[in-house]
Amino acid sequence: MTTKKHSLIKKNVSCKNTSVLNKAICVLAENNNNVSGTIEFIQYKNNLKIIYEVYGLSNGKHGFHIHAYGDLTESCSSTCGHFNPHNSQHGGLHSKHRHAGDLGNIISKNEVSKGVMYTKSVSLFHNNLNILGRSIVIHDKEDDLGKGGNDESLVTGNAGKRLACGVIGLRK
Repeated sequence: MTTKKHSLIKKNVSCKNTSVLNKAICVLAENNNNVSGTIEFIQYKNNLKIIYEVYGLSNGKHGFHIHAYGDLTESCSSTCGHFNPHNSQHGGLHSKHRHAGDLGNIISKNEVSKGVMYTKSVSLFHNNLNILGRSIVIHDKEDDLGKGGNDESLVTGNAGKRLACGVIGLRK
């Protein structure tokens, strides 16, 4: 496996204290699926910008979610279900009814997925919507956005097994 250098990770990071903490990062943990990458979060008032850069995914769409816990003791399975503080059914990023952690799909082409998305459903600040310490999970299948016509669709989007995950933490 060749290791990719992620442009979101910068060298010579200063540990000087700053008064504004509006950034977070998730570095995908090493896994047996050879999927690696980084997801950066930048909070702008009530809007959260999510910038992702993922390598090693098969071509196509992959479910992309914020999960309830940042516990990686049992790989991605210990992250539990999607972050869902309002006890809603599963949906997509722009669905009226959805889990707060439902981010839809990312698309991989030539084993690379890069992009930007925005959401108001989660935050780095607001208590009940705060995602710090939670996790990002990338799944092996396309998320059907709750439109799959079965009970599992309303919980997971039938997105399949968990390929990669990482904990969301504060960033300089």
